[in-house]
Amino acid sequence: MERVNVVGGGLAGSEAAWTLLRMGIPVRLFEMRPKRMTPAHSTDRFAEIVCSNSLGGEGETQAKGLLQAEMRLAGSLVMEAAERARVPAGGALAVDREEFSQHITERLTGHPLLEVVREEVEEIPPGITVLATGPLTSEALAEALKRRFGDHFLAYYDAASPIVLYESLDLTKCFRAGRYGQSADYLNCPMTEEEYRRFHQALLEAERHTPHDWEKLEFFEACVPVEELARRGYQTLLFGPMKPVGLKDPRTGKEPFAVVQLRQEDKAGRMWSLVGFQTGLKWPEQKRLLRMIPGLENAEIVRYGVMHRNTYLNAPRLLAETLEFKGAEGLYAAGVLAGVEGYLESAATGFLAGLNAARRFLGLPPAAPPEESMLGALVRFLATAHPEGFQPMNANWGLVPPVEGRMGKKEKREAMYRRGLLAFSGWLSALRPSLPGTRTLQPAP
Repeated sequence: MERVNVVGGGLAGSEAAWTLLRMGIPVRLFEMRPKRMTPAHSTDRFAEIVCSNSLGGEGETQAKGLLQAEMRLAGSLVMEAAERARVPAGGALAVDREEFSQHITERLTGHPLLEVVREEVEEIPPGITVLATGPLTSEALAEALKRRFGDHFLAYYDAASPIVLYESLDLTKCFRAGRYGQSADYLNCPMTEEEYRRFHQALLEAERHTPHDWEKLEFFEACVPVEELARRGYQTLLFGPMKPVGLKDPRTGKEPFAVVQLRQEDKAGRMWSLVGFQTGLKWPEQKRLLRMIPGLENAEIVRYGVMHRNTYLNAPRLLAETLEFKGAEGLYAAGVLAGVEGYLESAATGFLAGLNAARRFLGLPPAAPPEESMLGALVRFLATAHPEGFQPMNANWGLVPPVEGRMGKKEKREAMYRRGLLAFSGWLSALRPSLPGTRTLQPAP
């Protein structure tokens, strides 16, 4: 019997397998646990959660809330399990870890078209395949990917800077410029000596994330955390990411004492990252420190900085928005390996990769959700982001095209939520053949 391969039994792989099975396609699901365990996992169950038990904030003002709603319409197994295993968590969707993974494991293993193979995959399998091996992809498979696509297409750690929304910046305190009169591609936030002194001291005192033993890594000199640079000396940052040389503030005609640079992250210019500010600080500390930077006092962070062990692809160079590898027909990536962060995002890309693997199996053209939807916006970012220094992305409003008209932030987010969900519903209903288990919305009269 011809089968589609799914490599990895995490959230992405589980959702990909479930989508294929719903379309009546036999699946061979590879999961190396318990034959070979990872440092993070403790069971052999599918979709085992190893860090936070939250799938993000709910509601019409939350970016993850829109993605949750889209996945519910898509008939997601992960969302089905989350509803059954839900625990109180205020405005977030949190789950009982054991019940969550147990439900997914039982649903998958109870399907007659699923074959489970408990062994490590060391080479990319022949035939239609979804790779969903997560952040701790085995060394053997990582080597196989490097042989196929090259060393420079695979990263082994996450060293990411915070990303902020452009609309939340105070542009009266920033100036556009490139060093030494080069093209003005950067936003620059100048600091006085006193502002820098306070910022440097705050970095020294900030509370860091304490990694698990399996997350610990040696810092590469090209991606040393900003807080570590601060500890190396008062002037270290002034000769590194906060170097003011070659940048003149047009308001004073002089170089500032220090400067924080922001670089555009997406084509539309809605998201900007802090250059050289990769960090392992706890998230509340990142928020506090960013708001000490002139122009960022009210900045809305759409992705926090991280420093941890991670294996992921340079998605803009390798993947189409359908999550198929460019130039490698029938090979798909999903989850963290594809360049997303978060349980929900992993499951959502698993759904899309599984859908397109199924469509290729059936001889149908690939499909991608509309850009107004959160999933559609996320995979378009993966396919079109700047490839230099690419870092994994989570669901956030900066990915989605803005709505027209003057309105407050809450009303704007609610309008984007309604527009996105309706667009996603319309896309689902237009799929032929239709995907069993999906629901659709009717436009408001």
